[in-house]
Amino acid sequence: MPKIIQLDPHLANLIAAGEVVERPASVVKELVENAIDAGAKTVTVELQNGGMTLLRVTDDGCGMSREDAKTAFLRHATSKLHTKEDLEAIGTLGFRGEALAATAAVSRVDLLTRTAEDIEGTHLTLEGGKILCCEAAGCPVGTTIVVRDLFFNTPARMKFMKRDTVEGSAAAGAVQKQALAHPEVSFRLLKDGQSQLQTPGDGDLLAAIYAVLGRQAAGEMIPVDSKWEQLGVSGYVSRPTATRGTRANQIFFVNHRYIRSKTITAALEEAYRNQLMVGRFPSCVLNITMPLTAVDVNVHPAKTEVKFLNEKEIFDCVHYGVLGALNRTPGQVPFQMQNAKCKMQNEEAGSVGAAIGRPPDPARRDGTLPSAAPVPDSRFFKAMSAEEYRKVAKPPVHTMTRWEYEQMTRALQKNPVPAPSQALQDAVKATTLHSPVELPNDEDGGMQNAKCKMQNDTTGTVGAAIGRQPEAETSGMHNAECRMQNEIAEQDGISPVPCPLSPVTSDSSPVTSPEPLPLEGVEPGPAFRYIGEAFRTYLLVEQDDELILIDKHAAHERINFERLLAQGTQILGQTLLQPVSAAFDQEEAAILLEHRELLLSLGYDLDDLGQGDLLLRQIPSDIPASDAAATLSEIAEHLRNGRLDSPQRLRDEALHTIACKAAIKAGYVTDPAELRKLAETVLTNPDLKYCPHGRPICTVLSKRQIEKQFKRIT
Repeated sequence: MPKIIQLDPHLANLIAAGEVVERPASVVKELVENAIDAGAKTVTVELQNGGMTLLRVTDDGCGMSREDAKTAFLRHATSKLHTKEDLEAIGTLGFRGEALAATAAVSRVDLLTRTAEDIEGTHLTLEGGKILCCEAAGCPVGTTIVVRDLFFNTPARMKFMKRDTVEGSAAAGAVQKQALAHPEVSFRLLKDGQSQLQTPGDGDLLAAIYAVLGRQAAGEMIPVDSKWEQLGVSGYVSRPTATRGTRANQIFFVNHRYIRSKTITAALEEAYRNQLMVGRFPSCVLNITMPLTAVDVNVHPAKTEVKFLNEKEIFDCVHYGVLGALNRTPGQVPFQMQNAKCKMQNEEAGSVGAAIGRPPDPARRDGTLPSAAPVPDSRFFKAMSAEEYRKVAKPPVHTMTRWEYEQMTRALQKNPVPAPSQALQDAVKATTLHSPVELPNDEDGGMQNAKCKMQNDTTGTVGAAIGRQPEAETSGMHNAECRMQNEIAEQDGISPVPCPLSPVTSDSSPVTSPEPLPLEGVEPGPAFRYIGEAFRTYLLVEQDDELILIDKHAAHERINFERLLAQGTQILGQTLLQPVSAAFDQEEAAILLEHRELLLSLGYDLDDLGQGDLLLRQIPSDIPASDAAATLSEIAEHLRNGRLDSPQRLRDEALHTIACKAAIKAGYVTDPAELRKLAETVLTNPDLKYCPHGRPICTVLSKRQIEKQFKRIT
């Protein structure tokens, strides 16, 4: 009895179908890819009962002749490969010739197709892979394939199918990925007679994202377009503040073919390092273009996994492309009012206006999605050099030095001023603010007259400050004081200035106000007005027509983190005069002692006391001794859950913790001068956008939003 037999062709087809067709979503993917390869501009997918009872794919591609239609359902029948050299540069989505054969082997199939050259089309009926009918039929140019009763002849496969809603969602996901990969093709999806998806097919990827992922996701996207030698990466990624709890919305394409790649996923998340909260993941729709010979797509039956000729180049291309896009993104997050009826129009917000309440583009009054994402127009948070900033910044207001202020105060308090002209005295008397009060003529005089006299004396004193002194008896004393002031100025290296209070004579020209003294080594600051602090947490800053709110803890935390990174491999530590003992559980203590060298570079020096107790001899100089043990406990948690093969990531997580503990706490009372300096630091550094955990530092509320809220404008 022979042990090795040749399988029946039908059984072999069923086994092969199991590799390619796993569920209705697999059929949708293969048929839609064939439609795209055929040059279709419109593809319609219809599902009933999750695609198990009926699945129809209609396209307006080139179609097939009658002979080709019969051959297409044979195994390994394809029009896309002719020689073995073609395998080295595959530019089409399908190439094996297995999709139609595998689908027909496990279902009942009807095919309608016609080419532009043929007068009549072709109708084929197949069951279990066998052609039952082939006849002429009237149909438009293109191809329609109807798949019924999927897995009717393979009950072993049928029992592993899930509910119709689950299978339908998976099939819809396959259509969505193809719509994102090919925005130039219009896709329509119908489930049980109801329209679920419609893309415009105008070639605008952002419009496809809007249709597939929704308005909110599209509004949170920023464009990516980068070249790396022969490689390129383009598409959209989400802002660091718009993250998800899973990687479900990380969609990658290589030469417009949907793939899954750990290398590209790692490159994407590396670009977001130190900008995301733990357990949060960015979203993206990225297409990597490369020479066809640099990628092998023939490594998986479903063609979702590929091999790269040089994975390091792919990693760098995606990493630096996404990182550059994030660095160019403004750091101000638009503030959104919770008002469903009145959509706030924020002209500084992301790329899809409808997602955040932006009015339609003037060129498109119908409110449809714009064909291209506008460039963010932030007034301050954008990458520019110092020279560029000086050209657009407002001129700084001169602030007196302490010496100037003291000299001015002494001059005003000690020195009388010269008498004004008669015309000036008459003009001052004509004003009601500083005019003397007339004495009443009534007889209750004593007290009232004394009060009025006192008021007049006070008015005269105020008038002295503005030049209303009746006589200039001591002008010589005043000039002597000015000469002494100039002598002091010369000793301090400051050029003497004319006395601003000197009298104007006929022999001399009018004295003008002196120019402000130059402030050497001081760069002009941003044009903003610091208002104050709200809830002991948020700084309020007015700039142009915007109200900027700054989270003081997030801002200070990011500043601390950047400073710690700049210190290099060794963080400055402070030796405690009296070592402090801290109690940990034994697992935490073991992890900390195992990474003692890393902790030493972070400023910690500790000894083992046994039973989980550690003796802290040195702690980072940025954190107080009261927070040293809590910080170590958090670092131990990062070490326990972190990637032990990545010391840099462990170090960054530890620096996150130290920076957070050393930062100003929300709700605590902080010196106003320190808060103003913090606001100035944030506004002058465009790189301060997010805290190390991914929370935004700034949010902006426009004047237009406020006026709409108060119904000043409509």
